[in-house]
Amino acid sequence: MRTRTPEPISHRLFLSFLLFVVGGLVFQGPLMAKTSEQAETLIVTAEGLVDPNADAYKKDKGLMIDDLRRDAQRQAIEKAVGVYVESSTLVENYLLIEDNVLSKSKGLIKQILEQSSPRLGEDGLMHLQIKAEVFLAEVKTALQSLSRESRLSLIREYGNPTISVAVGIRDANRGSDTVPENSTIAENILKEHFIDFGYRVWSEEYTRLLQQDVGAGQTGRKIADFSVIGEAKFKQTAITLKASGIRVTKHVLTSWTVKCINNHTGEEIYFNNKVPKNKSWADEDQALEDIGRLIGEEFSQDFFESQLMKPSQRYQIQLTGLPDYDTALLLKDEFVGLRNILNAELLNFEMNGLSIYEVECTSSGRNFAQVLNNTILKPLNAKLDGPRMQLMSQHGNVVRVAIDPGSQPGLLQHSLQQGPPASLATASPERIGKLITDRELLDKVSRMNPELGKTVKIDGQ
Repeated sequence: MRTRTPEPISHRLFLSFLLFVVGGLVFQGPLMAKTSEQAETLIVTAEGLVDPNADAYKKDKGLMIDDLRRDAQRQAIEKAVGVYVESSTLVENYLLIEDNVLSKSKGLIKQILEQSSPRLGEDGLMHLQIKAEVFLAEVKTALQSLSRESRLSLIREYGNPTISVAVGIRDANRGSDTVPENSTIAENILKEHFIDFGYRVWSEEYTRLLQQDVGAGQTGRKIADFSVIGEAKFKQTAITLKASGIRVTKHVLTSWTVKCINNHTGEEIYFNNKVPKNKSWADEDQALEDIGRLIGEEFSQDFFESQLMKPSQRYQIQLTGLPDYDTALLLKDEFVGLRNILNAELLNFEMNGLSIYEVECTSSGRNFAQVLNNTILKPLNAKLDGPRMQLMSQHGNVVRVAIDPGSQPGLLQHSLQQGPPASLATASPERIGKLITDRELLDKVSRMNPELGKTVKIDGQ
């Protein structure tokens, strides 16, 4: 019988280590891939609410605080859901989305960055604000899974982007004040490049006209999503061939620039300057064709689609008419509570003058003036019992809004403090039914949204 010689300890340790590493590579692969998918997160500020009059809270204040935190976390996830789902779709399918997505805060929230102290508002509700980092990729995965299981189309369709183009040609030998001439040849080559992606090409002149009309979005007239604007400088040089004595004219490209503007925000999302060497053509039309191609090569198909599907956009709301600083802060809190506003900051305040807010909104990829009217001003005006806030103008990602402070001092502040949060004007009946137990408070919310009174009932009343 042969005796098996024991392997040296160092050899056995090496084999064990090798198996551990290989096993780690095999079994950790999917987990590592999942972590990489989860890398995309979204910072969200949200407000949780509970009704302190609920019977369950009279005996257990700790339960009330726990539920307040849970509601704040659900509101943070609901805002992340709003990146992919239209508000109307979310309200219509609230219970389904709540059970399958909103309730899973532990798996969808990476961390709580900030948390305010709980406070009892003059509106009769407990309030708590949090700033949370939400796993955006996981939210989308949960919604996609829910869409398949329920056979519902929950995630919004963005459609193909629309693009307008303009290419100007300038003589390098003339002054920089010379107005460039548009090149139809270069523009048509660029249009063909975008049409090959399946995109629609719109008139740049029409886009500029609509940008000057703040009411264009309300009449159904839509500007192009993006404008691609290029300019090329040429100079002519002439040389005489020694052998034949023939004089040859060359069109030399001295420089060219290109920029792309998101027309819904006014942001220049791409710009580039190039000074080519040894780039010349014997024929002017051929030179213009190549310029169109050179500009087109700067843009891939994914470039525009990724811009349309950006999770959020930043806007500036310039508000005139705020009577005092406390009212400005109350309005900021109202912004934070609204579903499509991810974050809000008060940048500047001037009593009865111009105050400036910066808001980060879920990106609809479309006209912000329309979004502002429907999802921000409408619920706020419902809270304030009338059209107290009015959109005055929009220029790119800057909008100007006027607010009527009322005929008496302190009236606007009183309305903001005493009325229910504006966010409840657009909340689903299911959320209102679970949140509010007080009949008087429900009546106030129903006045903000008369449709709620037909569907929301308080237990035992």
